[in-house]
Amino acid sequence: MNEEARALVILPTYNEVDNLEPLIQDIIASGLGLDILAIDDNSSDGTGEVADRLAMDLPEVHVMHRPGKMGLGTAYVAGFKWAIERGYDYILQMDCDFSHHPQYLPIFLRKIKQADLVIGSRYVPGGGIVNWGVLRKLLSGGGNAFARTMLGLRIREGYGFLIGLAYQVQRLGNVVTEFPIVFEDRRVGQSKMSFRIAVEAFVYVTRTALTQQWPIRWPKPKLHRFLP
Repeated sequence: MNEEARALVILPTYNEVDNLEPLIQDIIASGLGLDILAIDDNSSDGTGEVADRLAMDLPEVHVMHRPGKMGLGTAYVAGFKWAIERGYDYILQMDCDFSHHPQYLPIFLRKIKQADLVIGSRYVPGGGIVNWGVLRKLLSGGGNAFARTMLGLRIREGYGFLIGLAYQVQRLGNVVTEFPIVFEDRRVGQSKMSFRIAVEAFVYVTRTALTQQWPIRWPKPKLHRFLP
């Protein structure tokens, strides 16, 4: 990464007390000079308190507390605004459960030099999924195929708000690129994926395909995403 460029990793958290600290330590250990913003939705397991402790000890770590579980999409938006207000050049998004491994961070920072949105995808050649059941693979793969077909997406990854992000970036004529990652099911804790999230994604894709909404004018900082 250019020494003058500033990059922020956004980590939305909800009941990730066992994952947050080791993930942050691994990100810092990468030596890439990344700042980290943990966005906690009033976790009941003490995740917010762990984030505050880390922020006191580590200058790279910042914390945003929200009053309750407000959803992944709104956490991303809040994180984007926070980063833009502070002049970050690059914004990276990761899940907080190690399903997106920090080992891929250097690849993101290399590829963003030739793109506006970089996606780590399990559905391109060389990518894969570890420890998922057949039903979840079918749901995820089918949802991705549905979104690509309905919206004309050139990517193979994303759901819900994240489909919307990629769709808007593509419609603006910006460069979107993917590279393969191996997606590992979470080490500890419970998955946040639900039937409601899948339905929301289906409704969004269908409504957008039927209305062909004009793209939102996103601010300029480049976005990187490990999509789930």
